[in-house]
Amino acid sequence: MRPVTTRFFRPATVPVMADGTAGRELPEMVSKLVEAGTHRVHVLGWRDLDDDDAGGSEVHADEFMTRWAAAGLDIVHRTSAAAGHPAEVTRCGYRVIRRGSRYSVFPRAVVAEMSGRMGRSDGLIEIWNGVPWFSPVWYRRRPRLTIVHHVHGPMWDQMLPGPLGPAGRVLESRLAPPFYRRGATVTPSESTREELIELGFRPDRVTAAANGVDEFFTPGGAKSVYPSVVVVGRFAPVKRFGLALEAAAEARKAVPDLRVRLIGGGPQRDELAAWVAANDAGHWVEIAGRIDRHELVEDYRRAWVALSASLAEGWGLTLTEAAACGTPAVATDIRGHRCSVLDGTTGLLAPPERLGDALSRVLTDHVLRRRLGDAARDRARSLTWEASATGILRVFHDEALARPHTPVSHHPE
Repeated sequence: MRPVTTRFFRPATVPVMADGTAGRELPEMVSKLVEAGTHRVHVLGWRDLDDDDAGGSEVHADEFMTRWAAAGLDIVHRTSAAAGHPAEVTRCGYRVIRRGSRYSVFPRAVVAEMSGRMGRSDGLIEIWNGVPWFSPVWYRRRPRLTIVHHVHGPMWDQMLPGPLGPAGRVLESRLAPPFYRRGATVTPSESTREELIELGFRPDRVTAAANGVDEFFTPGGAKSVYPSVVVVGRFAPVKRFGLALEAAAEARKAVPDLRVRLIGGGPQRDELAAWVAANDAGHWVEIAGRIDRHELVEDYRRAWVALSASLAEGWGLTLTEAAACGTPAVATDIRGHRCSVLDGTTGLLAPPERLGDALSRVLTDHVLRRRLGDAARDRARSLTWEASATGILRVFHDEALARPHTPVSHHPE
């Protein structure tokens, strides 16, 4: 299953232009970059879209790289190895190089970049996904841009055992930021922009360029005859699927015919199955697992509500996919959700202990649910990947043209 992302902008922002201006602007900026000597751009990412654990960050990277490559940039994407996939592949016009494990990819990619084994580059995009590449230290003479989807914060304790969790927090919040504070940074949500500023990033150097919604996700068909809730994402601790099930169980006190469908995959599948068995919930909870996108869009369309109980998000990706299908959201009141869900307009946000109440309210108030669903659909229509890719490129374009081009000779890989 391929998740899809969304977009939103504020202070240092990129507007979505209804007249198609964004579509014209991107190739014009690429032409100026190429003329100025910035043609080949390397993109460092922890994982690749073909990886079994790929999520919103990988979709985001694929969307902007595809559009940049189509406009004329030579894109090389360096990631860790993906099981069952070749070490190198060309996808949607850009080249993917997969080498190293989840951990060794960081030093290996840095060494390869510094030694020229990845070939020449005129600019660099670093996708900082928890563990930084420290590109400000070793990539200094050419334009560079950092993309941060979200600050992991409390996620570290769930991701890493023992003392490694606190070490991850220190790395992300104290050790790495001083190297990045003055560099150009793009984040998909205004909420993450605020967090980065709190970490000391310069406000004028952080731009919120929100994600897009794949045009594949559209309204259609009829809602299910029974109250239905869909929960989509990776079965991982940070997504708190267990909390979502607890909220749904609470809502069933007011909506006894409620049904829940869990879509995704990940390490907690057995734990979720155990919860269903222990709570005798097999008649109202279905663990669908991974499904193709055609089935996913049908699930979004039939559902009455899309639910998310995540602990932390950069943006509620699946919630805006559902919104594009006319389905409102009920989600935890966290920073990332506050940008993807407009509380009271496209869905409801609530603290964890009130999530069940919010869910039952939307399921039982038919007028409210229709209003939220209509507004969610209308807003999703304004969120495009073209504008997202253009917004990111605008920041990189300004960085590149602000400095004289310095040719760098590299040995071919």
